[in-house]
Amino acid sequence: DYFTVASGGVRGGGGGGGGRTLPPWKTGITLQTLPSKNQTKLANGETEVHHRPKRGWIWNQFFVLEEHMGPDAQYVGKLHSNSDKGDGSVRYILSGEGAGTIFIIDEVTGDIHATKSLDRERKTHYVLHAQALDRNTEEALEPKSEFIIKVQDINDNAPKFPDGPFVATVPEMSELGTSVLQVTATDADDPTYGNSARIVYSILQGQPYFSVDPKTGIIRTALANMDREAREHYTVVIQAKDMAGQVGGLSGSTTINITLTDVNDNPPKFPQKNYQLYVPESAQVGKPVGKIKANDEDLGINADIKYSIINSEGANMFSISTDRDTREGVISLKKPLNYERKKTYTLHIEGMNTHMDPRFSYIGSFKDTATLKISVGDVDEAPVFSMDYYIMDVYENAPSGTEVGAVTARDPDSRNSPVRYFMDSKEEGERYFRIEESSGVVRTTQPLDREDIPWHNITVMASEVDNPSLLSHVPVTVQVLDVNDNPPEIAADGEVIVCESSRPGQVIQTVTAVDKDDFANGQRFYFALPSQLPVNPNFTLKDNEDSSASIIARRRRFNHLTQELYELPIVVWDGGEPSLSGTSTLTLRVCPCQRHGRIRICQGEAFLSSAGLSTGALIAILLCIVILLAIVVLFVTLRRSKKEPLIISEEDIRENVVTYDDEGGGEEDTEAFDIIALRNPAAAEELKFRRDIRPEVRQHCGPARNRQSPSVELDEVDVHEFIKQRLVEADMDTSVPPYDSLQTYAYEGQGSPTGSISPLDSPGAHSEQDYSFLEDWGPELQKLAELYGEAESDVTT
Repeated sequence: DYFTVASGGVRGGGGGGGGRTLPPWKTGITLQTLPSKNQTKLANGETEVHHRPKRGWIWNQFFVLEEHMGPDAQYVGKLHSNSDKGDGSVRYILSGEGAGTIFIIDEVTGDIHATKSLDRERKTHYVLHAQALDRNTEEALEPKSEFIIKVQDINDNAPKFPDGPFVATVPEMSELGTSVLQVTATDADDPTYGNSARIVYSILQGQPYFSVDPKTGIIRTALANMDREAREHYTVVIQAKDMAGQVGGLSGSTTINITLTDVNDNPPKFPQKNYQLYVPESAQVGKPVGKIKANDEDLGINADIKYSIINSEGANMFSISTDRDTREGVISLKKPLNYERKKTYTLHIEGMNTHMDPRFSYIGSFKDTATLKISVGDVDEAPVFSMDYYIMDVYENAPSGTEVGAVTARDPDSRNSPVRYFMDSKEEGERYFRIEESSGVVRTTQPLDREDIPWHNITVMASEVDNPSLLSHVPVTVQVLDVNDNPPEIAADGEVIVCESSRPGQVIQTVTAVDKDDFANGQRFYFALPSQLPVNPNFTLKDNEDSSASIIARRRRFNHLTQELYELPIVVWDGGEPSLSGTSTLTLRVCPCQRHGRIRICQGEAFLSSAGLSTGALIAILLCIVILLAIVVLFVTLRRSKKEPLIISEEDIRENVVTYDDEGGGEEDTEAFDIIALRNPAAAEELKFRRDIRPEVRQHCGPARNRQSPSVELDEVDVHEFIKQRLVEADMDTSVPPYDSLQTYAYEGQGSPTGSISPLDSPGAHSEQDYSFLEDWGPELQKLAELYGEAESDVTT
């Protein structure tokens, strides 16, 4: 057989044959064979030629442009079989990735089109299978063949810096071309095809101080000897552009903040060469008497300076040290000064960097010198305390007047004057302490409480008796030592939640204790339930022996409807000497719980539960209502069975006449009220007894005009005095029951021409006496005056 290779007209671009023609290495290839001739000799000598057709089949890949935005489907390529004579008898079938949705094929012509815009960055190629069938017999004319459609990249993604913006540092005074930082941009386009992902770097901002390598993205210094002291911060903007930087390429940028770090390239310098300092002869040895400073423009350890006194005259009397915070040279006195012996001192002071950089040795020595002249002053010195500060201690709750400590001071002058001590009256500490004027002993003025104020800072002053204007001050710190005087308490916030589903032995909550005393006395706590209370059937307590205790359920299942709140008293002891204990009562609330991890959440309750009404409370309320109803019914029943009162109403009190509303009973009914006083008031004094209490019988002595009973003697008094006497007797009688009673007296007095005012003894007689004077006798007889006023009106009528 003979084979030929023909370029199958595979084109990219839009449908209908439009678009650009792909290069030969991107076209579909059709393999074709020419028919071979097999000859057979016939009987008549002729030769019969047999033609065996050979069919070629498309087998290589196609290409399609991504992001196609044309109005028509994009033409991909053409499938063709040599068996296809162009008469429509061959049917082409396409299957595989995207077949029928993204890629469609013309069953007759074999043309393949892409119906959707494709993105190479999402999917680079599609694997499909092609098959040619006889349209009439559905037999395969060609074996199923696999081919690939690759998505051809276009430049649709700009370079990006995924890690920007950047921060970088470079030492100052660096050489030209010192590497600072390398930045890398990424491009999602295909790096193997064209220049879509070929990136070139350039600098947009930061020149002329820095530059960037266009290929690697390495940023370097572009100027030598950049000085941090002149400029410290720089902002550099780097751009990355694809298409190898050509016109039309896409770009992205990022920012790099570059800071110059310090190096020791500046020596220290004193602002001036000569200084003067006045130091009184009373200056204390070892105390600072002055300061001096050299300036250094560097930072950190590059600016550290060490000071020294280089001449022997100054070094013998003074010393100098460096303050690490301010970098100052602090000058202190090594020996006492004496104005009479030497009045001036000269100090040569040198300041030198402690960290050198040999690269900058050409600048010179990194040190400087200055001269300090010290003048000694002659002064009358104030008393000098034996110590710079005093620390004393005293136990809390110590009684008033307890000695805390003592301070001492002396006069440094030759006179050695006596010293007196006193405290600063402006300080708060004077309320708690006092100092003895002559001895300097500090004592308390009241018991102290460490839990209130653990430290007291006071200032003690001393002055010479001969010269009180010279004062010396010394700080005194008094520490209040702890005494175990505070019982521990349970450290609990709010209520403890108990789940209804709790099981016996389950830990409800772990509690701890707090103690106001210090750690030495309160570091160990012991827990227990009160021993005097009966065993709690619901909860128990376990001491964990680590200053905590666990509340443990003793029974299964709680019900918040039956009982919602429980109280659990807990006794806790501290480890102090002596040990103190305190009892705290925890409130445990029963709630239905659900677990979310390890957190218990109390669910919402019903309306009654939210209002705080449990089942027990509702039952108690109902019982109270029933009891009240029973009391009302009993009261109504007794009311109906009780007799009506003898006296109808208050307005009907004229005479105490017994009225009856029923028959029978005889004289027993009259026991309800004693009417003897109505008939004969004189005889009532003898028979005035109560059935429950027998009062003491009092005899009244004196002449009587009208005696109606020989056993009782009444004073000759008028009605007003008689009533007042009986009222006093009733009020002073301690043997009567504590209820109020109505006592009615109808006695008009002895010697009345009408006798008793009661109509029982004189039914037909009416008194002609005028009783209008009764209205002047006060409210006690107001009702009596009204009754006789009505009686007189009736008689007149």
